[in-house]
Amino acid sequence: MSLKKIILFPFSILYGLITACRNLLYDWNILKSTSFDVHTICVGNLAVGGTGKTPHVEYLVRLLNEECKIAILSRGYKRKTNGFLIADAKSTVNDIGDEPLQYITKNPELTVAVDAKRVNGIKKLLALPTPPKLVILDDAFQHRSLKCELNIVISEFSNLYLYDSIMPAGMLRESKKGIERADIIIVSKTPENTTAIDIRNITKDIKPLAHQSLFFSWIKYGELYGFQNKKEAISTLDDLFRYRIVLFTGIGNPEPIVTYLKEYSSEVVSIKYPDHHNFTLQNIAEIRDTLDAFEGGNKIIVTTEKDAMRLKGNDLEDIVNTLPLYILPIEIDFKDKTEEFNQTIINYARTNKFYHQKYS
Repeated sequence: MSLKKIILFPFSILYGLITACRNLLYDWNILKSTSFDVHTICVGNLAVGGTGKTPHVEYLVRLLNEECKIAILSRGYKRKTNGFLIADAKSTVNDIGDEPLQYITKNPELTVAVDAKRVNGIKKLLALPTPPKLVILDDAFQHRSLKCELNIVISEFSNLYLYDSIMPAGMLRESKKGIERADIIIVSKTPENTTAIDIRNITKDIKPLAHQSLFFSWIKYGELYGFQNKKEAISTLDDLFRYRIVLFTGIGNPEPIVTYLKEYSSEVVSIKYPDHHNFTLQNIAEIRDTLDAFEGGNKIIVTTEKDAMRLKGNDLEDIVNTLPLYILPIEIDFKDKTEEFNQTIINYARTNKFYHQKYS
């Protein structure tokens, strides 16, 4: 254990006790959870940031969009507004946050709302002229005032919750015991070279309970497309080897992206900013200077879809438009059990109850 963790460990014990007491109050029904007559799927995690919730939410949207009318409800992290808001074509990252803006940008017909108080948010959604039949809750696993019907908890392969500690010594928001509230556990960002033995060993370590299903997801990268013009694409297999890349990110863990780009590009320099970082003129100047340090042509700048949301609709956009900036889209899929996962979710959406005995 590092010196920093040793110093912070007493604070982790205190924080863990507070969260454990809070959870017990909900488990014993001393604090009440509100349930609604609408299907609810929570996509959350035990740790702070970096597990890949956003592409998993998008996967659920693609899977369920033709099944029923769905809505996404998010906190809208780092937005500069308060209360309940529904996203529209004029929404900015300051209005609703980067993840909700990404959802509505990629799915303009989708109902995307933000509210830090999820119970109030669902009440508002159900009061709409055409209310949703299913609500996907982005990052609400610790929001226990809402009784969610189906809880999906995501943990990153390279930083599995089993081997982490409670904040501030580690990244966990609550104790590992919290995983017992999950109906589905997803180990995300599984490396391509993961073997069946690796998966079997992790499954043995996690020890899913009788009511829980365990899945392993992996990242699928799309073709780079232009920040200004989506039709301006770069083929990964045919063309990317010609380019040197400056990658800048403000996400939880950019290492899988760095590794991926290094497989295809002649050179990659990565500039890392904190998760949900609000980019500044100084940051853009730093990125441009790093690009200029490459001698010769065939050099581009790359960022993620989520980071691109924080470059739109503000004073930076005009300057960013002068850069050779490309976006790297990502999706997720499941290791070997795609159909099982899909059917589990679809069956839930089509029925009134999710057929299992929770917490058994």
